[in-house]
Amino acid sequence: MKRRGRFAEHFVTGSLKFQLLSRSLLVMSALLLLIGVFQYIFMQQFLYKNKAETIRNQLVTLPPNTWQRAGESPDRGQNPFMSRRDINGGNRSDNMGGEFPRIFVPELSIALIDSEGTYKQLSSENGSPSLQLTKEEYQELLKLKLKPGDYRIVKDKDGNEQMIVFHQVRERSQGVQGLIQASTSTAPIKALLLRQLFTFLLLSMTALVIGLLGFLPVLRRTLVPLSNMVDTVKQIDSGNLGERFPAHQGQAEIDRLSTSFNSMLERLEFSFEAEKEAKEQMRRFAADASHELRTPLTSIHGFLEVLLRGAYQQPEQLLKALKSMHGESVRINKLVEDLLLLARLDRTPSFQKSEGLLDEMLHEMEPQLRLLAGDRTVTFTLEPQIRCLYDPDKIKQVVLNLFHNAVQHTHPLTGELGLSLAKTDAGIEIAVHDNGPGIAPEHLPHLFDRFYRIDSSRARRSGGAGLGLSITRSIVELHGGTIEVHSTVGEGSTFKVLLLP
Repeated sequence: MKRRGRFAEHFVTGSLKFQLLSRSLLVMSALLLLIGVFQYIFMQQFLYKNKAETIRNQLVTLPPNTWQRAGESPDRGQNPFMSRRDINGGNRSDNMGGEFPRIFVPELSIALIDSEGTYKQLSSENGSPSLQLTKEEYQELLKLKLKPGDYRIVKDKDGNEQMIVFHQVRERSQGVQGLIQASTSTAPIKALLLRQLFTFLLLSMTALVIGLLGFLPVLRRTLVPLSNMVDTVKQIDSGNLGERFPAHQGQAEIDRLSTSFNSMLERLEFSFEAEKEAKEQMRRFAADASHELRTPLTSIHGFLEVLLRGAYQQPEQLLKALKSMHGESVRINKLVEDLLLLARLDRTPSFQKSEGLLDEMLHEMEPQLRLLAGDRTVTFTLEPQIRCLYDPDKIKQVVLNLFHNAVQHTHPLTGELGLSLAKTDAGIEIAVHDNGPGIAPEHLPHLFDRFYRIDSSRARRSGGAGLGLSITRSIVELHGGTIEVHSTVGEGSTFKVLLLP
C-alpha cells in the first residue's frame, strides 16, 4: 500500500512532480515526432533520388544505337529489356547483332520518345503500360538539359503513384535524338518508409516508457531539497522562528530560495522580538508611570485627610501640609512634562537645525552650569571654532541633563565636574565627567531605560523620576548621534555624546 501511495503521488495533477514529468514527456514526444517527420521526408527524398540515379545510370550504360534499333524492332521478344530466358530458346537476335544487355531494375517500364515527341512503349515487366505525357511536355524535355538526379512523381488513372526518369539519347553529330522514359511504382519505397517510420515510433515509445520509469526516481531525488523545505516550513510558527532552511543543498535555485527564506525568518524573528520588547517596555512604562504618579498623589491625599480632621485650624501643621503638597505637585508637574516630551520625541519630530559654533553655545551656558554646580569644582575644555548642524535648545537640554545628573552624584564640596568639546575622527564629541561613586557594570546596560534609577530613594529626594537620561538619548539619536557612558566604581563616570560634523 505504501508503494502504491508513493507511485500515485507522482500523478497528482497539481503536484510539481506531475507537471515536470508531463511537460518533459510532452517536449520529448514533440521532439521525437518532429524528428520522425523530418526523417520520413529526408529519407523519401533520398530514396527517390537514389533510385532515379540508379535507373538513369543503367540507361546511360547502353549505347545510343541500341535504343535506335530497339525502336525499329517490331518484335517484342527481341527488345533489349527482356531477360535472357525470355528470348525464344535463348537464341540471340540476328538483326541486333547479339544479345542486348538487360537493365537490372525490377518492375520497370520503358518507353521511347523520338525527336518529334512520339511515344512508343518498349517494355513493361509488371504488365502495366508506362505513363504517357503530352507531346508538348516531351518536346520541352528534349530541349532541356537533364541532370542525373532529375525525376518526376506522377499518378496514373488509377491513382497509383509512379516515378518517371528521363534519359536523353544523344549523338555527337546530331545532338539529342530522343528520350528514354523509365517509370516504376513508388509503392515499394513508400512501404519501406512506412516500415522505418513504424520502427522509429515503436522505438520512441519504448524509449519514453523506459525514460518514464528511470525519470521517476531521479525526479524524486532532485526534489528532495524542496521536500526538506516543506518539512521545515511545517515546523515554523509564531512561537518557533528559530528554524532555518539548509543553505547548501547542491541546487543553486533552491539555495537562493533557502537564503531568502532564512533572511525573511531573521527579519520576522527580529520583528517579533522587537514587538515583544516594545510591549514589555510599554507595560513597564505604564507601571512605572503609575507608580511615580501614585506616590505624590497618595502623599497629597494623606495631607488632605489630616487637614480635614482639623489640622487646618493649627497654623504650623497647615503650613507644613501646604508646603509638602506643593512639593508633590511640582513633582507631578515635572513628571507629566517629561512624559509629554518623551511622547513628542517618540513621534520623531523635525528639529529646526542650523549650523553654528558649539563652543560658543557652551561658553554661553558656563554661568548657568557653575551656578548649578554650587561649590563643586568645574573645568571647561572646549576646542574653538567647532561647527555643527544642531538644534541649540535641544543640545542645551542634553548638556543640562547630563550636568545635572553629574551634580546629583558628586559631593557638594569635593565634587569635580568637567565639560569638554573636541573634534575626533568619528565626529564631534561632547563629554561630561564627574568624580562621583561611579556606576556598577550591571546597571550600565539599563541606564538609559525609562524610569530606571540606581538609587530610588535618592532620586525621589532630588525630584527625579528616571526619565532624564532617556530624554537625553532620544534627543541625541534624533540628531543622528550616539551617547555612551564609561564608568569605574569609586572613580567616577563620563558621558560622551557623539554628533555628526
